[in-house]
Amino acid sequence: MLRRTHRGLLVLSALLAPAAAMAAELRVGPNEPIQRIAEAARLAQDGDTVSIQPGTYRGDVALWTQNRLTIRGLGDGPVLEAAGQSIEGKAIWVIRGGDIQINNITFRGARVPHLNGAGIRFERGRLSITNSRFIDNENGILTSNDPSARLFVENCQFDNAPRHPGALHHLLYVGQIDRFTLRGSRLQGGYNAHLVKTRARSNHIEYNWIVDGPDGEASYELEFPEGGLATVIGNTIGQSANTSNTTLISYGAEGYRSDENRLALSHNTLVNERPTGGIFLRIWPGKTETTPVVIARNNLLVGLGAFALGNPGEFIDNPSTILPAASSEHAIDIRLAPDTLLRGHISAAPTWRDIPLQPTHEFRHPAGTVALEPPQRWAPGAWQTPRPR
Repeated sequence: MLRRTHRGLLVLSALLAPAAAMAAELRVGPNEPIQRIAEAARLAQDGDTVSIQPGTYRGDVALWTQNRLTIRGLGDGPVLEAAGQSIEGKAIWVIRGGDIQINNITFRGARVPHLNGAGIRFERGRLSITNSRFIDNENGILTSNDPSARLFVENCQFDNAPRHPGALHHLLYVGQIDRFTLRGSRLQGGYNAHLVKTRARSNHIEYNWIVDGPDGEASYELEFPEGGLATVIGNTIGQSANTSNTTLISYGAEGYRSDENRLALSHNTLVNERPTGGIFLRIWPGKTETTPVVIARNNLLVGLGAFALGNPGEFIDNPSTILPAASSEHAIDIRLAPDTLLRGHISAAPTWRDIPLQPTHEFRHPAGTVALEPPQRWAPGAWQTPRPR
């Protein structure tokens, strides 16, 4: 009787062993046991890692439904060319799982009949995307409206929206999910639609380069159409001279869905290249019970345009400067000179409503962030590191 009980406990222990102990690595590539990504998506189990060799994978679209999964590109990373194919008529990849991590993969050329083909369509769960690239897609990333979903995007690049007359191709379009974080990423080359559009309940936009560039013709660079909670710190946000909309940042254009609508803008560099001026920030009016709470502090306004005019809230130490000369490296170099009078003209940003407004990082070209040591003299805008003489 004791032996039977002991054996039963051993069997039960094996059945209850953590899934991570059973996890496997599935390798994909021309010379690997698995040659197509779609096959790896079918075979992968919870807790597995899918490693994809470098190379171009044409029309290899996939649906991922696992609850825990890591998908990573090896070496320089694989390039996923849609080549006219999509999964479920939606995207190169559809993510409909639990906790998925994606690293070092390029998504290119998504097209579908409805003109909203995405590099990634994110429908459910928690998705983390790092060090990846989204090029020439009708939408780089497009999410569902699942109120429990969370999306984290870090050190990624979005570029080259298709130029289809009458169509709206956002580089990054976030639906009515719970939380969205965009950090250390580069977005440029829009056309008619927005670089970033988000309806998430809570938004954290930190240390990004959201600059349309000389060839871009985007509408808004950053839009929160339904308000919500938005913290925007340490970003460079710029519209081109060819923009299809005079406004850089728009908040509440479609009304306010959330009970709490709060926008914090701190230490951003806002660049308007339109020679006739524009609108750096537009806060749309709401009903009395949904009036948004806004603070804008220590931002640097570059070029001609209105900022505080007509907008509610606190606007503190947001100086203006002229548009600098072009730079071959980054199209514009918006770092202030070390001896500028603006350096030390502002005070350190405080904590506001439990939100730290002082930046801790700076954007690093072409994508990423570097830690920022608090300077002795703070400068307005996203860049504390001075421009070389």
